Amino acid sequence: MTMSVLVDLTRCTGCKACQTACKQWNDLPGIIPEFDNNLTFPPKMDGNTYTVVQHRVVKKDNQDVMRFAKTQCLHCLEPACASACFAKALQKTPEGPVVYYPHLCVGCRYCMLACPFGVPKFEWDEVFPLVAKCQFCFDPEGTYDRTGHGQAPACVDTCPNQTMMFGTREEMLKEAWNRINSDSRYIKHVFGEKEVGGTNWLYISDVPFENFGFKTDVTQRPLPEYTYDFSKYTFPVIITWGGLLTAMYFYTKRRNNIVKEDSHDQGIDV
Repeated sequence: MTMSVLVDLTRCTGCKACQTACKQWNDLPGIIPEFDNNLTFPPKMDGNTYTVVQHRVVKKDNQDVMRFAKTQCLHCLEPACASACFAKALQKTPEGPVVYYPHLCVGCRYCMLACPFGVPKFEWDEVFPLVAKCQFCFDPEGTYDRTGHGQAPACVDTCPNQTMMFGTREEMLKEAWNRINSDSRYIKHVFGEKEVGGTNWLYISDVPFENFGFKTDVTQRPLPEYTYDFSKYTFPVIITWGGLLTAMYFYTKRRNNIVKEDSHDQGIDV
């Protein structure tokens, strides 16, 4: 049973309680605020910040309104980061979270290139840097585990406005469309339902998602399938190329032997 979170942006007041809870639960250090757009801080996720609440003034019904959006790893159903990681440091779990195992990481950062949402970050300030991202409060070793015990992530649990709801993906999608179909304010779109094959974090909103930089133009096809389209030719190419090189080797060797034999018959040293 895969678990998901539904985020209703119309209910968020930008209090950042979720952001603080994430820092506390994961023992992440605080940083000196660096503001973006006057209220958003830190301006983006980094090695010590797994989630950020963005503040934006947007146009709605010809009026300026303020809206807020919590962003973090979306925990794709078929994650490109895990597909790109040959060391298996990123793995998709049956419960829904995409979990990072630092002891397996070799620091190649292919996951950062593969993620369509730019989520995994590198600990640039550390002596021995690793990749960092939201773990969905899932910890196989138990120290920070919540979702593994059926509990909501710390950010969801601490929200005072019920902006987020935790449950199975089927339940969250049903709730999302119930709200959309019963209230004309909402945009007819559940972000995360189909993007890159679907994610375990789902969003609904009354203003365009693009205001917060959400990528709504990504493919609905799971990205690892594109990798398969190319990787399935790898073995035939290796066999063909290897056979060609072997044939050229024996051809060249045979030709040199013939030249030596002819030279020997003519009394010429080669």
